[in-house]
Amino acid sequence: MRARSRAVLPAAVLLAVAGCGAGSGDDSADAWTFTDDLGTRISLDAAPQRIAASKDVAAALADMGLGDRVVAVFGKPDNPDPDLGLQSPDLDLSTVDDVTGAAESGTLDVEALAATRPDLVVTTHYVGDALSFIDPDTRARVEKAYPVAAVTYDGETVDGIIDNAERLATALGADPATFEDDHAALAAAGDRLRVAARAAGDPTLVATSTTPDLLYVANPSAYGDLRYLREEVGLDVVEPDERDLDEGVYWDAVSWENADTYDVDVAMWDTREGRQHLERLQDQPIWARTTAARDDAYLPWRFEVAPSARGYADVLDAYADDLRTLGKG
Repeated sequence: MRARSRAVLPAAVLLAVAGCGAGSGDDSADAWTFTDDLGTRISLDAAPQRIAASKDVAAALADMGLGDRVVAVFGKPDNPDPDLGLQSPDLDLSTVDDVTGAAESGTLDVEALAATRPDLVVTTHYVGDALSFIDPDTRARVEKAYPVAAVTYDGETVDGIIDNAERLATALGADPATFEDDHAALAAAGDRLRVAARAAGDPTLVATSTTPDLLYVANPSAYGDLRYLREEVGLDVVEPDERDLDEGVYWDAVSWENADTYDVDVAMWDTREGRQHLERLQDQPIWARTTAARDDAYLPWRFEVAPSARGYADVLDAYADDLRTLGKG
């Protein structure tokens, strides 16, 4: 049923997707081909009906009307705070097999995956050749047995991430006309967030994560959601000096002794693993000197988002509500 080939293709070709046999070289009217964001070309006898996906992609497919195709999910454990975790109202996770392995990284379990008999495995991609939640050893085994497609976030802003997910969904049979309401909702959510920021005095913000030894300050140019907040919504998300980026392009890692280097009005905290990053910020005496700490001005930086227009609209609405709450404080 499967035949795969990897090729380095021009950008214009990467944007092309053929369904129902177009360009596949197969005489079957039902044949399906797709070239993913990394240039992997997948050819199947028919469009996939049973999909195993990372939890974020699964939620996005459900948002775009394909939730009934998802038979398995994998990825990091669910957020201990459900309000901060991945929101997928159109995907009932209780009816879907979770094939995540025991590893904390959330990598999938190959044996559990096999029991769900997927036609296609889909995950996300951020940097290099690595796939999210599929470690190299596991990847070799999975790619021998199943076609694997990636939705990339690398170098993308929110619009690009959504386009990538929609291109896959369209190839799988979703109707692009049904995306229009969600795009309108995204634009409206951006407007509401803009108004909320203005009402809050257009505060300066910094996005953070933590370890016991370090404060990590995010580079908004490296994160699609933060770029969108800066460039499309107009929020003043502080960008570290390029000379200070010592964790690739993503972070400025600052010792807690220098945690007041970024004195901003509002601190966004990494919501992965619940509230531990917020609690760590609140426990640090040097950080306590900052304006954000003195004013108890913290916003959850919602990492777990479905890469769909609806998913990001929900997140922007949540940010608007969060800013209004700060304003009332």
